[in-house]
Amino acid sequence: MVDSSFSELVSLLLDSMGQRLEATRAIPEGIVLRTGDGFLYAFLEDPDRVSLETIRQLERDAGAPSGRLVVLTKGRLPLALSTELSDRGATLVEAQRFHELVRQLGYESYLGEEPRPPSGPRARLLPSAQQLDLIMGRARTWLDWGVPALALRFYRQAAGLKPEFLPARVGVARSLLALGLLSDADRSFDEILSVHHDDLDARIGKAAVLGATGRTREEIDVYRRLLKEDPGRIEVRAHLVAALVAGKDWSDARGELEAMLETTPEDAQLRFLYGVTLEKTGKPEKGQRERDAARRLGLSLEREASLSAHLGTPGPAPARLPPVGQASKRSAATKRASNDRRTTRSVTRKKASPRMASRPTQRAKRSRKAK
Repeated sequence: MVDSSFSELVSLLLDSMGQRLEATRAIPEGIVLRTGDGFLYAFLEDPDRVSLETIRQLERDAGAPSGRLVVLTKGRLPLALSTELSDRGATLVEAQRFHELVRQLGYESYLGEEPRPPSGPRARLLPSAQQLDLIMGRARTWLDWGVPALALRFYRQAAGLKPEFLPARVGVARSLLALGLLSDADRSFDEILSVHHDDLDARIGKAAVLGATGRTREEIDVYRRLLKEDPGRIEVRAHLVAALVAGKDWSDARGELEAMLETTPEDAQLRFLYGVTLEKTGKPEKGQRERDAARRLGLSLEREASLSAHLGTPGPAPARLPPVGQASKRSAATKRASNDRRTTRSVTRKKASPRMASRPTQRAKRSRKAK
């Protein structure tokens, strides 16, 4: 039997998330709920009591695609079970991430923690606007953390509060895309464009759906048309680079990266990616210099190894730095410029996330390794 305090916590979480339930049932390990939008949520009280057969039964209950299964637990599932879920494209919210969800919704006492002090009201926002702003913040947080199933829940909650609120509707579509629910995502982007014909996020999303369904050349064509309309759209160029890299079009990707680096030369990840394109187009020595520059700008060896594995290129070699006392004036100036920036934002990582999110299984594996 599930502990009564856990059952009460689940009920409170569902209420705060605005879930519309179609069916609920208890299992020895916890509580399983099917929502009105076709998702299956499984709240498992004690992960040590969960078996592989339990997970596989949940996958069967969720049906295809498994991206509609969301498993939440206070502890950490055994590796074999979490691997099973990630391989199937399901969402796992465990341990610290589960605790953060509980804290976000204000139920820390169920975790044995003191409540967080309430944030002060925003003087210029009406109560309804404050609530909408809070929910959107939660949605963006979970999408940034690579948990689109929860992002989708909060974006839909925001859209329910204000149906005409465009950022919430775009967030719903992007979350569906990140979950691999491509037909749903495509339909959502179409609904946005039927009202907001020139919305850039929706047009980018439609292109990303093309790429996720294997129509990479068509995706690239859409990005090029958008850049013809406005060459200054950095986010479009970032998506274009991601699509070119996915299509192994290294020469064109190199040209686009050169254009991006003209405005953001201190972006470590762009410098690394530029180095890879140089190596792929027959300039290995220059490519290695760009890799070294990326490290000096703050790219960690762990991040370089992860990017290398994703791109199918050799991992990091020892950095070839100049001898002590022989650093060039240019290197010193670059370091000073980097230190002056409060944050070094990776355009490719931030802006191309919908493109990368179209491969939910691989994303889940990388997310698991990052933990």
